[in-house]
Amino acid sequence: MATTQVILKEKVNKLGAEGDLVKVRAGFARNFLLPQGKAFAATKSNMANLEALKKARLIREAAELESYEKLAVKLRRLKLKLTLATGQGGKAFGSITALDILKAVAESSAQATLDKHQIVLDKPIKTTGKFEIPVKLHEQVECTLNLTVLSEGAKEEKDEEAAE
Repeated sequence: MATTQVILKEKVNKLGAEGDLVKVRAGFARNFLLPQGKAFAATKSNMANLEALKKARLIREAAELESYEKLAVKLRRLKLKLTLATGQGGKAFGSITALDILKAVAESSAQATLDKHQIVLDKPIKTTGKFEIPVKLHEQVECTLNLTVLSEGAKEEKDEEAAE
């Protein structure tokens, strides 16, 4: 297989970030990276631009890190409450998944945008109680999300008590 070296102009998932000198298949470079403006050929003249791209990368990464740290502070303060449908004896019908937690965070007042892959949930939650859910925002920024899972029956009972 023919390969070629290119210098990335911007971050490309699973390949690298701006300023990286990467070796890719010639067809990928010729048909995707170069026409889309995501990279340029690694020639001697283009190697001179490498330092400017690395400086831009450092600035972008510092800004990303700062924004993730601010988001981590918001998420630590957030207290989520979700309900789980349960039957007699406390048997759960369904579970709380990362997608459910993601929706609850989006609906909260934190105005945080997360990806479901950032929520580190080993297995879906099938019981009621209090949980600390780890969230990996960035390689260097992690936080925990406080989640309280209530039984749907318990919620209805509390609503009836509040109405009386």
